[in-house]
Amino acid sequence: MSGSSPGASADTAAIREIAGREVRVTHPERVVWPRTGTTKRELIDYLLGVAPVMLPHLRDRATMLWRFPEGVEGPAWFQAQCRSRPDWVPTHDLVGRRGDVLQYCVIQEPATLAWLANLGTIEFHPHLWRTTAPSEPAALVFDLDPGPPAGLSEAASVALSIEGRLRAVGLEPLVKTSGSLGLHVVVPLAPGGTFEATKDFGRRVAEELAEAGPDSVVARSGRAARPGRVYVDWIQNDRNRQLIAPYSPRATPTPGVSMPLTWDEVRVASRGDVSGLRLTLGGMLRRLESLGDLWGDGAAARGTLPPVEPS
Repeated sequence: MSGSSPGASADTAAIREIAGREVRVTHPERVVWPRTGTTKRELIDYLLGVAPVMLPHLRDRATMLWRFPEGVEGPAWFQAQCRSRPDWVPTHDLVGRRGDVLQYCVIQEPATLAWLANLGTIEFHPHLWRTTAPSEPAALVFDLDPGPPAGLSEAASVALSIEGRLRAVGLEPLVKTSGSLGLHVVVPLAPGGTFEATKDFGRRVAEELAEAGPDSVVARSGRAARPGRVYVDWIQNDRNRQLIAPYSPRATPTPGVSMPLTWDEVRVASRGDVSGLRLTLGGMLRRLESLGDLWGDGAAARGTLPPVEPS
């Protein structure tokens, strides 16, 4: 990876050559996270640094983009349409709610990450299916959203309960932080499943947890029911939903990251020590250097949901 063109001034456009692609970067010193002074250049450097482990979760996925062209404290919007793209960025067509065709970006290589970051993209939210099999879920997901005063420690306890239930039926769950307030439990799935099956399975697990611990878990989406409890969002198991990608930055006040975890780290967090669950961009790069990609092998171990038992 080469840097900016020699002689480029701090806030003029520069060309970066990335694996044979030329990406124009404008205003590289623009501050994206004012609280830490983190710049667009640092965001791009981070994305290129994590590209080898992040791209497997984006390849062949139609991805929703959350753009902040003026930084996290400026205007922002979700973007489906892959506008003004270079000819080397592929797209995938989806019919929108109003019947219009939306061309989503498909992120296959590091240069695409840099191109999108230059446009102000901070967050990357891929759909739960691959463009090669758009009717089949690539994963089962549980989005654990704690309602204050519950927090990450309470979400960790619920994640461990989900882990136990999944392992009991032969599934190998992975876990990561959302990069914001909660945790995500994810099970990569073998081909051939349906969203009807993943949504039904997720609902049953969430309702069992809520029934067993009504004071700590809720399976309903209404916010009025959440204070002090963890919402187990199983509704995410839908063809039209997306989930933040592992290693994606977050548009939090400081530059958070959706970080893969070990289950031992989740156990520590469940006992109240959540200090290791929040890393910024630089911290994530250092963690990768020391621990490697915690999801590398697990993401390849795709499971199959158990058959539904008759009621």
